[in-house]
Amino acid sequence: MRYACKWLSLWAVVAVTACGTNPVTKKTEFQFVSQAQEISIGTQNYSPARQSQGGDYVIDPELTAYVQGVGKRLAAVSDRPDLPYEFVVLNDSIPNAWAMPGGKIAFNRGLLYELNSEAELAAVMGHEIVHAAARHGAKSMERGILLQGAMIAVGIGAQNTNYSNLIVGGAQLGAQLATSKYGRDAESESDLYGMQYMKKAGYDPTAAVTLQETFVRLSEGKKSDFITGLFASHPPSQERVDANKETLARIGAGGDWGKEAYAQKVGKVKATRAAYKAYDDALVALKKGDTAAATKLANQAIAGEPKEARFQELLGDIALTQKKPQEALGYYDKAIKMQPDYFKPHIQSGIALFNMGKKAEAEPFLNRANALLPTAPGHDLLGQIAEGRGETDVALKHYQTAAGSDSDIGKDANARAVRIDLPRNPAKYIQSGPVADNNGAVYAVVQNATAVPIGRVQVRMIKYDAKTGRPVAQSRPMIINGVAPGKRNQIAVGETVKTQQELQLYKVVVDAAELAQ
Repeated sequence: MRYACKWLSLWAVVAVTACGTNPVTKKTEFQFVSQAQEISIGTQNYSPARQSQGGDYVIDPELTAYVQGVGKRLAAVSDRPDLPYEFVVLNDSIPNAWAMPGGKIAFNRGLLYELNSEAELAAVMGHEIVHAAARHGAKSMERGILLQGAMIAVGIGAQNTNYSNLIVGGAQLGAQLATSKYGRDAESESDLYGMQYMKKAGYDPTAAVTLQETFVRLSEGKKSDFITGLFASHPPSQERVDANKETLARIGAGGDWGKEAYAQKVGKVKATRAAYKAYDDALVALKKGDTAAATKLANQAIAGEPKEARFQELLGDIALTQKKPQEALGYYDKAIKMQPDYFKPHIQSGIALFNMGKKAEAEPFLNRANALLPTAPGHDLLGQIAEGRGETDVALKHYQTAAGSDSDIGKDANARAVRIDLPRNPAKYIQSGPVADNNGAVYAVVQNATAVPIGRVQVRMIKYDAKTGRPVAQSRPMIINGVAPGKRNQIAVGETVKTQQELQLYKVVVDAAELAQ
């Protein structure tokens, strides 16, 4: 590996690279992402990622403090105790946990249901800490897996207001980091060193073996929640069980299990599990259009846990589905008062007010929602509000941001952006060039690269000198009428050529364009 690093340094003009030692495995590796960059990436993306997966579970601060205490105990004995570790419990019933660069770690409420001791919690937490400490997220980025601008479905909302493919801007990376899958080597490293961290922190690493055995049984039974959650990113296997047993034989059993402490600290959230089950079932019913069943289940959820903002938000979604926006606003207001820093009741309030024609009232809700988690609906509606005020530059920025979503809303926003920007920058959207027919007659051809019909395109043909490369002649302005989305149109220039080389001396310039009326 040392020689590979020396060889790669010769190509520093192409890519800035560095070789370093992995802080956990102590192996030499390429390191494009510095520790400062790791920390910056984690800090910038931690909050949007949490927003995209249900937000923080805030009802039981003691539970969060307990999980944070276990995390800090393990982080203190890790190979990178200096990272700015953070630990949160997410309000999501799917059993899952994840880590992103810089030590930002999240633990789903749904996974806490399935564990039975503090040692098992430490087993999962230690595994995630290794992902951060061993630079697994950073290494994935270095391999080019993450920074590709792809939209990621992360299951934010549900029913008719599903935001899973509507995240835009930099928040897309946060969602992708939180849902990334690591390779077999990374999982094996996290199992191995996670158990070592458990031992150093005073936990019995036997829990990592028994927990992995439980996960294998659950995966064989195809328990759906686990398949869509933890098993999707951390697939269990008998191979991992056997490897954990070998590690246990080397480092030795013994240490804290903390069964009583775990039962006490997690007792409240486990006691309300039925309420969240009713909520999850209500989401399914609403997605099917059964508002009566959804309402009944939502009220059951509220009876089981009256402090949960998500349940009030659900009643708002039901009312909005029933075209009762004023009633929906009342529920969203309750949800916001219970948990003001979660994006969804803000965006839903903005949508409801916008649809009621109360655009000025909608604007602050949309802005607050985008500050928490930027989405295509938020930016698209803000764009429409700005355009209605004649603030076309502001509107254009909102539309272009919303267009980053591969959704119907994103496509609509893109069309709105094109309608503003195409007359200003026609060459940005209209491809052009010269072609010749079989007789050598030259045509100026334009192609509409947008989804918006174009009425008129004004072009010029410029001819260049073959020897000097300088322009020597140009045509009069010519008008091409009507170019459908994705289609071409052309106009004869009045010139002829004999060869392809001659044709290459011509260039078509798009001077102006008008949208179809």
